Amino acid sequence: MPNSVASLDLYARVEPLLHNEEAIASLYGSYLKVLDGLRFDSLLDVGCGSGGFLALVEKLFDPKVLKGIDLSPVMVARTSKRGLEAEAVDLCAMDTRYDVITAVFDMVNYLDTQALSTFMQCVSERLHVGGCFICDVNTEYGFDEIASGSFTAEDASQYLVIDSDYEAGVYRSDFTRFEKGEQGCYHREDQRITQYLHTPHELASAGGLMLRNTEALSLYGEKSDKMLLVLQKEE
Repeated sequence: MPNSVASLDLYARVEPLLHNEEAIASLYGSYLKVLDGLRFDSLLDVGCGSGGFLALVEKLFDPKVLKGIDLSPVMVARTSKRGLEAEAVDLCAMDTRYDVITAVFDMVNYLDTQALSTFMQCVSERLHVGGCFICDVNTEYGFDEIASGSFTAEDASQYLVIDSDYEAGVYRSDFTRFEKGEQGCYHREDQRITQYLHTPHELASAGGLMLRNTEALSLYGEKSDKMLLVLQKEE
């Protein structure tokens, strides 16, 4: 099943502890290179997070219509603070069409097979003919060799423990967060975040889109831990 809003909000609160800035910057650069080769007036970023990617798109391309959506109200609030349009809404509840739809930083991996099929159909419905969907997906190497294991981090207000494992196409991360409260007491919060392995052709067939390009990305090591995909809606 898709992850809950509660688990997405938890991820939003601990995101500063994950120190993914360098990898994210590299990933953004790959997306921007693709966008530089397209002509578009409107772009929707699904799972916009705190709005970092949208801010770059606004600065470099300044499309007439630019919007981010995210199921996490915490993330939407962060994007809105940047002066960008953002809304906590499901893609399938929208009716506007766009030239480009993006889903950055393995957003589609958070969808199980059934949810992916629904999501990709909604992507197709919300693209103009000739429009492109750009996303990235984790590879099996990325899940099994890079992301699996244990991780701890802390700052002045919180302590985080993540235990992750990958098996048979499913990656599970158990997040335990301790938030410092009054008189030195800590509040504990537990959530499981699940991701699923998807191939480029699965995404294309699920939405009836044409797979135009794939690019192997190595954000954390020498081998490919992600794939950047460009899919297009044909007539």
